Order: sequence, then structure tokens, then C-alpha cells
Amino acid sequence: MIEPADHTKKRNWVETILRYVPGFRGYLEKEYRRESDNLQREWLASRLERAKRAIDNLMGLLAEGGHVDQLAKLDQVRSRIDHLIARVRGAMEGYSGFFDLVKIDEAVLDRVYEYDVSLAEKVEELATAIERLPKCPSDLSCAIDEVVASLEEFHRLWDAREEILAGLR
Repeated sequence: MIEPADHTKKRNWVETILRYVPGFRGYLEKEYRRESDNLQREWLASRLERAKRAIDNLMGLLAEGGHVDQLAKLDQVRSRIDHLIARVRGAMEGYSGFFDLVKIDEAVLDRVYEYDVSLAEKVEELATAIERLPKCPSDLSCAIDEVVASLEEFHRLWDAREEILAGLR
């Protein structure tokens, strides 16, 4: 995940000059945060998309083997992943623009960034659990229930992120 401060090392000459304009430096720093936030959310969503492919492959294997009893549960998991991906991609951005009426405190942005780092770890754990779902139909039911519980937990964690940005935490 990109640290917002790292953007200052990669700025071009126009950005360097604009940082000397009164009031514009803070705007640029928030734009760097915005870009970091977008990249981080896109990484989370992409990681979930890759994990979802494992479910698609597993569903194909089960269908070919005639084990259709687990397909409905896997389809529900797939739908929950799609919902989570949509939430992550469509989430409120962790910044406020130069002309926005509602300004987000930089301390809040720092808290969101730290929280996002922990979310990246959770998504990796969730994706790994999805990708490691057993291929054997007899072992699959319990593993699917664990993945569903992990998905629900991630939804709660995402709710908490939105609460931080909304100033409720």
C-alpha cells in the first residue's frame, strides 16, 4: 500500500512550485491522500476479484463432478464477495477536496490510513481462505461456513471504516 507521504517524492516540477502557493500545499497533500486511498481500495477490490475466481473454478469442478448440492452455497458466497467489492470500490473517499464544504480532519485521515493497512491484512487472510477452499465436497460445507463468517466480519470492519470517515468513531 502506498504511504501518502511517498507521493511527495514523486511529484513533478509543477507540483513543487504549487506547494509554495499559500493554501495549496495542504490541497496537494490531500490529493496525494486521495490517490493513496483510491489505490488502496482498488487493491482490496482486485484481491477479492482474484479470490472470486477460485470460487468460479471450484463451482465448475463441482458441477462437472455432479456435486451440485454445494453450488447454491458457493453462489451465495460469490454474491457476498461481489457485494463487498462494490462497497469497497464505491466507498466514501478518505479525503476532502479543495472546494468541498465538508472538510475531513487530517488526524481522521491518518486513522483511516492506519485502519486501511489492517484491512489489507484482513482481505489477504479472507482471499487466502477462499482460495484454499477444499475441492472435496464432503469437506466443503464447514469451510464455506468459515468463509461466510469471515465475509460478515469484513463487512463489519468496512462499516467501522465508514464510521471513522463520518466522524462517528
